[in-house]
Amino acid sequence: MSQLTVILWILNVVVDTLGQLAFKAAALSGTPYSGLAHWRHMLTHKWLWVGIFSYVFEFVLWLAFLSLVPLSVGVMLGSINIVAIMIVGRLWFNEKLTKWRLIGILLIACGVLVVGIE
Repeated sequence: MSQLTVILWILNVVVDTLGQLAFKAAALSGTPYSGLAHWRHMLTHKWLWVGIFSYVFEFVLWLAFLSLVPLSVGVMLGSINIVAIMIVGRLWFNEKLTKWRLIGILLIACGVLVVGIE
């Protein structure tokens, strides 16, 4: 893989992880409203907008990344996002990493490693 491909891949992982965590933070912020008022109030949360802008930027990064690698390789390498989100979710939201989730992280990481070696 070229240096540009690796940079795009890492940026994609970081930005996608940020977007997922931002959406989780927005969802947990809780609003005193229900129905349509709830969604109007959500539009004022900075984390919602961080998530939206992260996804837009991640979309551009993903397109650039996929222009440099075969789709089958790109999708497999993109799977490492799941690992990053689970680990940072543990740190930021104190979510549990059960034995089975840790095994899943290990299997995903091994799969990404195998594809990345190619």
